[in-house]
Amino acid sequence: MQVDMSFLKDLGIEKKNYGASYGEWIRNESAPLLKSYTPITGEPIAEVYQAEPADYDKVIEQAQKAFLEWRNIPAPKRGEIVRIIGNELRKYKEPLGRLVTLEMGKILPEGLGEVQEMIDIADFSVGLSRQLYGLTIQSERPKHRMYEQWLPLGPIGIITAFNFPVAVWSWNALIAAVAGDVMIWKPSSQTPLCAIAIQNIVDRVVQDQGLPKGIFNTIIGPGSTVGQKMLEDKRLPLISFTGSIPMGRRVATTVGKRLGKTILELGGNNAIIITDTANLDMALRAVLFAAVGTAGQRCTTTRRLIIHESVYDKFVEQLINAYKQIPIGNPLEEGILMGPMVDRAAVETMQGALEQLKKEGGKILYGGEILEGDQYPGGLYVRPCIAEAENHYEIVQHETFAPILYVMKYKTMEEALRLHNGVSQGLSSAIFSTNLQQIEYFLGPEGSDCGIANVNMGTSGAEIGGAFGGEKDTGGGRESGSDAWKAYMRRQTVTINWGDELPLAQGIKFGDM
Repeated sequence: MQVDMSFLKDLGIEKKNYGASYGEWIRNESAPLLKSYTPITGEPIAEVYQAEPADYDKVIEQAQKAFLEWRNIPAPKRGEIVRIIGNELRKYKEPLGRLVTLEMGKILPEGLGEVQEMIDIADFSVGLSRQLYGLTIQSERPKHRMYEQWLPLGPIGIITAFNFPVAVWSWNALIAAVAGDVMIWKPSSQTPLCAIAIQNIVDRVVQDQGLPKGIFNTIIGPGSTVGQKMLEDKRLPLISFTGSIPMGRRVATTVGKRLGKTILELGGNNAIIITDTANLDMALRAVLFAAVGTAGQRCTTTRRLIIHESVYDKFVEQLINAYKQIPIGNPLEEGILMGPMVDRAAVETMQGALEQLKKEGGKILYGGEILEGDQYPGGLYVRPCIAEAENHYEIVQHETFAPILYVMKYKTMEEALRLHNGVSQGLSSAIFSTNLQQIEYFLGPEGSDCGIANVNMGTSGAEIGGAFGGEKDTGGGRESGSDAWKAYMRRQTVTINWGDELPLAQGIKFGDM
């Protein structure tokens, strides 16, 4: 299998690259090298000199300086800079999408879609730059006016995961930029080249517009060193973290100790309820993308399928037949629907989960094996798996970041919701039904306990206009649309006395006042 990498030069990717930038790359060639491999073939793509603690200090110092200027630029002017960044992303959409696929392994339409999401977020942020509204509040005191305003927060830290190596940065960075913040991005060490390509694009925009270096910054390095420094750094009032639940707890604890703020986007254990009134053809198409897309490596991937007993056998048979027809292979090739998993550890985790499932009494109905042959180099290609399980199994209670779909039966809607909500995670959820009472029950206070609830569609593919995030062990964070922008700003309540007297609130009399 041959993979064309000639497009990397269009993105400024060299054989060896630097891993710390504050608007220009810090040329520290004594730093340890990180090698990026493509999961498509297992071949190396390029190397990166990892950022060291001294490099981090240079970046944060420049970011602080840049913030002093950036915060005073009117928000619509900041939005204009984001508009230009969005246009540059349009220009490089094809090579950026190919890089996402090359380095992460998702199919090319998903890689291109991820870059399109960045473009859409840029457009959203431009409009948002003129809508950072505060409220006017009625004062109880005569000739007083109260209102709230939102002000820039400061330099913020953004820590992202491998599975969406560019889009999640944009959710945070572009919205934070119009809010008046500067940002330091620590990408996953599994996808460093995607971050370098984005930093190169943004650096050109900042330079061409005559802005100070340090608005957009990148640090590529181990979590144990530069990542830990970010968590402990009081100069970063907010850390936005996307990753696993165990690591999210560590982030929350470390940042919380210094009373910093966090946005946590952690794991999901998402379920779809297939009711007795569901349109099964529609449900089948939705489950295929939600369970198999990105080789099961989305936080919104469907992990559990809760099916009414009257349609269980029919739907599972249809699902197995559909799984058998999924083209697996080189994700850069047209027609492929599932590429490789990101690395060997991910494959081993999947195999371990299936062994645990069988020990607990579960049954594999289809798939799960590692694929071999010339068309599956590197040992990272697997067949997506459908397995019968019970919700209380320990392995079902935990998110396995792999294409494993657990199927189970239910009799009543009350039972379906107990199963649905009977996990510690609470990100995305869905129901397929044509019964209004079933739908409204699912959406009501007794229904889905997730941050995202979908009707007659899958758990994946959230639009940017809605706030993205979940409840319970998913962390409670919200990014992207709605009023998620408020997390990147500080709220200030303002009271103005425009009279000649000094009345106190609550009617308090203090001496002769």
